[in-house]
Amino acid sequence: MRKILSVFISVLFIGSFVCANEPVSVQQNYKDGEIYFMENNDTDKIAANNEISLSIKKTKSPSVAGMFYTADKTQLQNQINEFKKNSKNTYITPTRAVIVPHAGLVYSGRLAYEGISQLDKNLKNIFIFAPAHRVAFEGIALTSYDAWATPLGEININKDITKELISKFGGKYNDNALAPEHAIEVEIPFIQTVFKDVKIIPVLIGKEDYDKVYKIISYYYPNPENGFVISSDLSHYLPDDRAKKVDGYTAQLIETCTTNNFSHELACGATGILGLIQFANEKNYSLIRIDMANSSDATFERDRVVGYGCWFLYEGDRNEFIKENYSDFIINLCKDSIKNKNTNSAEIVYPKVLSEYGAVFVTLEKFGNLRGCIGSIIPHRPLIDDIIINAQNAAYSDTRFRPVEKGEIKDLKIAVSLLSVPKQMHFKDEEDLLNQIRPNIDGIIIKDGNYQAVYLPSVWEQLPDKRDFLNSLKVKAGLPASHFSKTFEAYRFETSYIKEH
Repeated sequence: MRKILSVFISVLFIGSFVCANEPVSVQQNYKDGEIYFMENNDTDKIAANNEISLSIKKTKSPSVAGMFYTADKTQLQNQINEFKKNSKNTYITPTRAVIVPHAGLVYSGRLAYEGISQLDKNLKNIFIFAPAHRVAFEGIALTSYDAWATPLGEININKDITKELISKFGGKYNDNALAPEHAIEVEIPFIQTVFKDVKIIPVLIGKEDYDKVYKIISYYYPNPENGFVISSDLSHYLPDDRAKKVDGYTAQLIETCTTNNFSHELACGATGILGLIQFANEKNYSLIRIDMANSSDATFERDRVVGYGCWFLYEGDRNEFIKENYSDFIINLCKDSIKNKNTNSAEIVYPKVLSEYGAVFVTLEKFGNLRGCIGSIIPHRPLIDDIIINAQNAAYSDTRFRPVEKGEIKDLKIAVSLLSVPKQMHFKDEEDLLNQIRPNIDGIIIKDGNYQAVYLPSVWEQLPDKRDFLNSLKVKAGLPASHFSKTFEAYRFETSYIKEH
């Protein structure tokens, strides 16, 4: 499981989270949905635990039309069309799982649209996992309705899968819990707009462990016609600057698929998010950022904001995704950063995946000879900034070489290595360490006291023998080639290698 190494990450969380049972104003409801809980009264449940058999189609009326989104069909269509027109999402990779916000459309509708529009258009069934805001209950609540209505029309509910969720996963019919809930309903108009022939499976989450969500996703994911929407906002009611720090930390947890320290104070839909993270970990999949924002982008009120984020599930490694889709962009960014020493990421339009934290090495060659190489081992800033800074440092701050001159830039060949998070190796002696090292795959970091050094996997081209590789790395660290001790440490990482042609 991929983790943020605790020694390198400082958790920043300041401020309080408004409890779910604390009433808030109507305006705040639309912004975040943290409405007060009502106890689930058995006497007024509609079809709780028992399916009602009717000869006519039973359709759930919209609960929050006119509040979280307009009740006028034409206005709603126009609003969603504006989200499509103003979309900042440039990804072309289809997905079958997304995390999207569930506030009023004026606040987070663009992000919700961008996430749901990323879903594979061949889907026939879409699960919507959302946290309960209005009714307190244990487990997962399902609906006995045949369809769900919005101003855009009706969308059918997959009754067969709903029944399976009861028989296989302990779900219960609880229309009373779903009746006032917004966190599912606000996603439906987007699904109706993007898909013409799809059924939904609404799943409202009460007091439940995220392992339940993980098991449901794992069970239904093998069918390529099934997709998953995780509905969640991020931080609540913090000042804008503090909210961005907290949401940035939450984003790191999501993007490194880390479950430790992830709480409902960070995201009201934490249970659903954690279920998807656990699934991604099991499959070695990645969660790629689409975009982030908060309510101040719509209201310009920065004293108390609500955070929003949007991610999609990628069936593979994040760095390989970047290499496959953005190699040319990264090489050109390095060139521009070397030519223009004052390059600032705030002035660049770039794919949001490069907003994620990451570590890179930038290598410069001139006529086949090394001309500079500097990088980061541990992720400590957004990838976009790490690329810019290390490109400039490789050109002008590598003390082994004189700074690159303007006339040389045209002759430089650039390579960028995107590093995975290093993992410590455990061994009983040097022979055991050598046996574990994988030539042409592993980059190696060694450390003993104040001595340390790193070799990228590309060094295997010059040193294909494992012992020669390790001994040379010791010498680079300032140690004798024969050195080994009880305090000797080694870490390995992998890289996705981007090279200018």
